[in-house]
Amino acid sequence: MIGKVCPRGQDVAGLIRYLYGPGRREEHTDPHIIAGYRPPGDLEPPLRGNGSRDFRRLAGLLRLPHDALGKWGYAKPVWHCSMRAAPEDRLLSDAEWAGIARDVMDRTGLCPRGAEDDAVRWIAIRHGPDHIHLVAMLARQDRTRPRVVNERYRVRDGCLAAEERYGLRYTAPADRTAARRATRAETGKAARHGRDEPPRATLRRHVATAAASAGSTGEFVANLDQAGVLVRLRYSTMNPGQVTGYAVALPGDTTRNGELVWYGGGKLAADLTWPRLCQRWPGPARPPGRDPLTAAQRDAWWEHVSRVAADAAVQIRADPAGAADAAWATSDALHVAAAALGSRILRQAADAYDRAARAPYGRIPAPSPAGNRLRQAARIMSAFAYLSGDRTLTPIVLITRLAALAEAVAELRESQQRAAQAAAARAAAERLYAAARPASAAPPGARTAAGLAATSFPGPPVRHRPAKPAPEQRGADQAAPRLAHRPPQPRPRGPTR
Repeated sequence: MIGKVCPRGQDVAGLIRYLYGPGRREEHTDPHIIAGYRPPGDLEPPLRGNGSRDFRRLAGLLRLPHDALGKWGYAKPVWHCSMRAAPEDRLLSDAEWAGIARDVMDRTGLCPRGAEDDAVRWIAIRHGPDHIHLVAMLARQDRTRPRVVNERYRVRDGCLAAEERYGLRYTAPADRTAARRATRAETGKAARHGRDEPPRATLRRHVATAAASAGSTGEFVANLDQAGVLVRLRYSTMNPGQVTGYAVALPGDTTRNGELVWYGGGKLAADLTWPRLCQRWPGPARPPGRDPLTAAQRDAWWEHVSRVAADAAVQIRADPAGAADAAWATSDALHVAAAALGSRILRQAADAYDRAARAPYGRIPAPSPAGNRLRQAARIMSAFAYLSGDRTLTPIVLITRLAALAEAVAELRESQQRAAQAAAARAAAERLYAAARPASAAPPGARTAAGLAATSFPGPPVRHRPAKPAPEQRGADQAAPRLAHRPPQPRPRGPTR
């Protein structure tokens, strides 16, 4: 079950009219109140003679405590939450949905059980077989303002409790490992402008790759500039010259007024804030010399990076308790490998792995030797990873070992009962194996540039702007075979809060 707390509003009457209306695509059917601060029968809007609903009494009842607060009330007092069951779940009754609604209102503290007479006024509307909407006014009946803290996570707790109580499909807990999703407005804007994805997703990938390739602030900014990303640094007011934050933007991504849309690191992902980026940079880690390398030297560097990835997988399996930093650093290696090899399918693998890398609740893992070696290997790839005309098979070995590393992380997350993170790591491993399999399955006599072309490496790569894949590879990227693996273990189910 999924619960979404929507942005707060001002017009409760307009929201109720919409929830009782046909919907934007005629998807609202049989709208009716199933629960509220009073029995549903006392709150249901009456029918007029022409068949329409009269919402004036209901809106007035909900607004009364807020109107009594006057200037002390919230500027946007309308709280709105939608809750939806999975398509494969059984059809819940009105009574079951009503129980879920009351539990969520209790967990959020808006209407605690036993204190309904002093709490906020609210209703639950069902206008579809698989979902309901909770509407509340953020004003208590005892003429005080409710304290609303982390209600999104309390709603998530209510969803997990409903899954346990009614035997619904399990979903991941709110461990804050997922990156910030693009809003509906950002997704619509990207579609109107012909973008493949919202700017937030593009910027997150560029920032993650630039951070993994850098060893200092200067290199980070230079990498973003090379990728075509605009950067704005924020400096300390007490110590001029000390960077305390940053924001990024894409050229051409502007508001209606023509101003650039800037995203701070924390708006992209929890591990891309400035303090957490700086923890990755103990100092530049570049191989000596900047002259062009011979083929033998390049192969030696590829072999070194491949060996580091293999050692990290062994370390994760040998010491799961200390593997958090290596799992986080694996994301750096994947993003840099995708940029260095110019591979679309590797970029998809890095994006898929993204959630598996993070520790729950925004924690930063303690540094470990395996994690530090992976980050150093990523910076080495960024400095010298490019393919010559003969295209040896050394990168294929790296991709295979990165796939094995992603599998090791998937096993780690499964043992930790983190189903969503395990699924993300498995998806990344599948894409990596799909990238390596066509060339590795070729006969020995076919180990040529043509063999590598099938793995979506379309020529000399751009470091941070993956090149467009060859036409013959596009179909292969869409049909990555699934791995044979142990299914994720179910989450442990203890007493609900």
